[in-house]
Amino acid sequence: MIVLILSLKMLVRNLSRALWKTLHIEKRCFASDPAKVQPETIDNEDPIQAEYLNKDICLLVDEKDNFIGTATKRDCHRVGPDGNILLHRAFSVFLFNKRGDMLLQRRSSHKVTYPDYYSNACCSHPLYIDNKAEDVITAARRRLNHEFGIPLDQMDPELFIPMTRVHYHDPGDGVWGEHEIDHILIFQGDVKIKPNSDEISEYCYVPKNEFNAYLPTLEGPITPWFNMIRRHRLKLWWDNLHRLKEIAEPDKIKKFNTEK
Repeated sequence: MIVLILSLKMLVRNLSRALWKTLHIEKRCFASDPAKVQPETIDNEDPIQAEYLNKDICLLVDEKDNFIGTATKRDCHRVGPDGNILLHRAFSVFLFNKRGDMLLQRRSSHKVTYPDYYSNACCSHPLYIDNKAEDVITAARRRLNHEFGIPLDQMDPELFIPMTRVHYHDPGDGVWGEHEIDHILIFQGDVKIKPNSDEISEYCYVPKNEFNAYLPTLEGPITPWFNMIRRHRLKLWWDNLHRLKEIAEPDKIKKFNTEK
């Protein structure tokens, strides 16, 4: 049974598919507040998201994940005329509660990259802050706090397990895409959630034995990085939450394709 965490202001809707109802799966839940209506910018970008694109300074890296420079988040995700995208450092957090259920989110429709896509708990970037590169786990805690409202004191840095790094390229919609060396982290613990509706429109915890049946009920696509891990590593990690450090490969950089 999917465990749902609902706030007082949360909107609830029924899953429309009869098959899913016969499996006794509960409703997905919305972020606690509807996203604020903002005036459009010249480029039809949400102003809040546009601000992040311009002010967040990401870390450019080479193919060995060596830090070689900086660029704005906007520049790091813009697909060039030749199809190239700047290679930069990122992270993806797979968050499980103590029962072993996995937290999923649906990206807000206001997101510039991959709006309305479903994904793992948190995917973002360490930044260049105060003239130095931000640590990946520090960045993960910052973003989980920003997107899901998880209190920092509920996210012990020692509980984040670096599993591997993945070098992948995805052209997105041809305007905005991804080219990242993605540090994959797993965190397991029971945390309080109060989602930021500018970032997340839906979220839920999914048990392992219901995951494969749950995916076809989603009302949108899944992000390429989540799909990539789903295909190549998720089952191995989910089956071995009790001994993740034994199977982790944090020093390796894998190359997986993002195709379904």
